[in-house]
Amino acid sequence: MNKDSLRALLQELADNKVSVEEVMESLKVLPFQDMGFAKLDSHRALRDNFPEVIYCPGKTVAEIVMLVEKTVEAGQNVLATRANPEIYEGVRARVSGAQFDQRARVLWIMTNSVAIRGRVAVLTGGTADIPVAEEAALCLETMGASVNRIYDVGVAGIHRLLTRINDIRQAQVLIVVAGMDGALASVVGGLTSHPVVAVPTSVGYGANFGGLAPLLTMLNSCAPGVGVVNIDNGFGAAALAFAIINAINTDT
Repeated sequence: MNKDSLRALLQELADNKVSVEEVMESLKVLPFQDMGFAKLDSHRALRDNFPEVIYCPGKTVAEIVMLVEKTVEAGQNVLATRANPEIYEGVRARVSGAQFDQRARVLWIMTNSVAIRGRVAVLTGGTADIPVAEEAALCLETMGASVNRIYDVGVAGIHRLLTRINDIRQAQVLIVVAGMDGALASVVGGLTSHPVVAVPTSVGYGANFGGLAPLLTMLNSCAPGVGVVNIDNGFGAAALAFAIINAINTDT
């Protein structure tokens, strides 16, 4: 259940179109459904920017399918991260409308349409960073953001970035995904007054230390307005960017 469906249900009660008992039946799964192996948070869409997201690693295909089915039954959109083709086939066999991007490892089902609420630019240092960037971009699009992809504009060829300066400045929030030395986030932060969400990736040679090197670079950025999420965490960057977008829209 989301805010719109709850509001509609309460309006029907106020208009005497449904009984108190019918409303109680609709609300019985709030705030969560105990499924034994998991407690599905069906209340999250009422207090957060998006319904509960399924993180696939550590779960069996059968468990993921059950979570997806219950989420769809509750009338919510579904977003599952770090999915794989086996999970997608399992979900598609039981639930219609499932979509999957293998590169981003994101599975989603849009039960409800979403209104576009803001503009986010997603940038990468190189093409090797695109899987993490696509996780962020696809998650943002299911949440309701317009995404401008600006890929392969790293500091090794800074002129590539500068040709996109207008796109950078039109975005309300920017997500910068980079491995190696992670310097792109500081450069972008120096080109815009808007919030920058930096995502270090594990792309790089030995001294990259699996993403630790760009993480430290981004945390030590001299550019103001740069926030940093965990290594390879495209979803986390999307969630933060969309929270900022929602705050902007609420304030205005």
